[in-house]
Amino acid sequence: MATTNDLKNGMTLNLDGELWNVVEFQHVKPGKGPAFVRTKLKHVLTGKVVDKTFNAGIKVETANVDKRTMQYLYKESTDFVFMDTDTYDQIQVPVETVGDAANFLLESAEVTVATHDGVPLYVELPAAVELVITYTEPGLQGDRSTGGTKPATVETGYEIQVPLFISTGEKVKVDTREGKYLGRINN
Repeated sequence: MATTNDLKNGMTLNLDGELWNVVEFQHVKPGKGPAFVRTKLKHVLTGKVVDKTFNAGIKVETANVDKRTMQYLYKESTDFVFMDTDTYDQIQVPVETVGDAANFLLESAEVTVATHDGVPLYVELPAAVELVITYTEPGLQGDRSTGGTKPATVETGYEIQVPLFISTGEKVKVDTREGKYLGRINN
């Protein structure tokens, strides 16, 4: 338990049996009336963002969310298997929990897995990953200056838009939040 005066960004609250992360908060002391805390909360599982106001000093239940660095091992039917890099314990995370992160997940990749009471909540990838282009149409001579894009499939099977000069077999940097091409990796 904590009071609304103890709120911090990134803290996880248990409100009515649901887990919410504090995205931002603001203590407000109006000239008239009692102080209150205005918050923006993000649902841990759905990602839905809501604004919620609390009276100052009331108790809120905090949730203990354990974030650990884990290594992705393999996919088994509908689950992804991750290994804790410290204890070597393996956990299975359902495909629904992994979500869009599966588009950028390579075997032996290090990610952060958040759990609450042993139940996986979400998988957090690095901001960008390096992936190899497995297929894209060849670019034509003279296409390099037009600034156009073309579809390309990366080694995870996900399709991104890349500049016309990128060819099959090249390694590129991809933004994991938006699935966008960030640049070519020169070996």
